[in-house]
Amino acid sequence: MVSVLELRHLQTLLALVETGNLSRAAERVHVTQSAISHQIKQLENHYGVSLFERKSQPLRLTPAGQRLHLLAENVLAQVAQAERDVARIGQGKAGKLRIAVECHTCFDWLMPAMDVFREHWPEVELDLVSGFHADPLALLHGRRAELVIVSERQKRSDVVYHPLFGFEIIGLVSCLHPLAAKAYLTPRDFAAETLVTYPVPDDMLDIIRMFLKPRGIEPKRRTAELTVAILQLVASRRGIAALPSWAVQSYLETGYVVGKTIGKQGLHSELYAATHPELAQAGYIQDFLATVRTVSFKRLPGLAVLTKG
Repeated sequence: MVSVLELRHLQTLLALVETGNLSRAAERVHVTQSAISHQIKQLENHYGVSLFERKSQPLRLTPAGQRLHLLAENVLAQVAQAERDVARIGQGKAGKLRIAVECHTCFDWLMPAMDVFREHWPEVELDLVSGFHADPLALLHGRRAELVIVSERQKRSDVVYHPLFGFEIIGLVSCLHPLAAKAYLTPRDFAAETLVTYPVPDDMLDIIRMFLKPRGIEPKRRTAELTVAILQLVASRRGIAALPSWAVQSYLETGYVVGKTIGKQGLHSELYAATHPELAQAGYIQDFLATVRTVSFKRLPGLAVLTKG
């Protein structure tokens, strides 16, 4: 039998299983939904079997689909390892990878990704740059960091931005708060409230920079270092907050606080990794970026794929 099976088929199959959804899988592998459907149909016609149970939500594999899924996991892992080995051979011993972050919630996904990366590149000196930095990009050019996690791209020729993922920021209120009954929160809803945030400047908070400040709303502020401390203040009706949906999912599921859409269309943010141009294509940097995306999409709900444009 002449096989039609290619790596792209395995990548598509893995994306479908991990996302459980045709549209999200299409985003993950950067093709259209019709292209994914065509790939799966091509395999099913070739082997004469169904790979997915029809009309199942989320998508469920048939025994034949399970076998190809196992193949996809094994083969793609070996391909990734081979690419890392080739990068080592071509570039020699890797150096340092010091990472600076500007968001408190970054650690929810960054630490697990770093653990996986250490297994891939044990020879890389991996570390976090501690402390708050008003100008984190300056760390790149001062050679004090090799990678910085930022939430927006500036027009600079001396920095390369690598898209990580997009996500929704949701409003958080007490279950007993009158705002809990609203379909979504408006800027005016924040005007008479105390906004509980991390202790960072206004221009580093998307809720203020993107939603409140353009409408001239300046609510009272109260700060807390930890996410759980912010949620405790919200639950006890001492303020309301706005945090990434993936950072508070477990608290929403238990009913500790109530999550509300911010604005009629929702408030959405993005995360990028910024590097110096000289390191942008380094093998271990590229593998770290791929690891972050893979680990984050597996662990965090509701992420969106960002284009590389």
